[in-house]
Amino acid sequence: MSTANPRPGAPHDPDAPGVCGPAPAHATDTVRQLDLPLDLDAVRALSVGDLVTLSGDITISIGLPTHQRMVKALQAGEALPVDLRGGAFFHLSSYVMDGPDGSAAEALYMNPSTSTRYDSFMPALIRGLGLRLVGGKGGLDRHSVAAMREAGCAYLSFLGGGCTLLAESIDSVVSSHWNEYISQFRLVTLRVKSLGPATVAIDAHGNSIYEDLRLRAQERLPQILANLNQQRQPQP
Repeated sequence: MSTANPRPGAPHDPDAPGVCGPAPAHATDTVRQLDLPLDLDAVRALSVGDLVTLSGDITISIGLPTHQRMVKALQAGEALPVDLRGGAFFHLSSYVMDGPDGSAAEALYMNPSTSTRYDSFMPALIRGLGLRLVGGKGGLDRHSVAAMREAGCAYLSFLGGGCTLLAESIDSVVSSHWNEYISQFRLVTLRVKSLGPATVAIDAHGNSIYEDLRLRAQERLPQILANLNQQRQPQP
């Protein structure tokens, strides 16, 4: 089992642990256990608000240059160093400690990064790779949601600052590619067991927690402004 804290001297990671809190309590009978990879029917069966855990192989990176390189490879018809077709690709940061022979030996933590940083790259990756699951925190824009609906892909929201909980799920490092980047930017595939719980925040039908919240906020805004304006009126 991996520990949750990076070793001393590890490169600084803006999403690294340090704000890790205790794992939230969830009723186990409400959490869906998913084994990866998922087929299209399994993804389309997921609904917004579902709580899930994942077991199997996931690929992670928070590098902007990594995303750009992936898109360029797809546009050029070049194979990526790891086969992500129909797979799970998440915006989770990690620090992978190398072994004596220079190979990736251990992932020391995982923590979600803000997915909207990668809005310009995700539609091409979702469509080009036929991704079944993507995720991180904060959601994706409408262009990515459209791509998810076309490809049959769902977005999972992971607990922000939940690196202690997420790290407990790490079983092993399967592979690490583009190792000229800092650890958090590498294209790393991990084997996980019961990763989560994560929330289905955008499902493969285009339903989105984030859009629902935006619409509810817009509906409430006129009344909030009216109340504030009333409070500003001079009292008789």
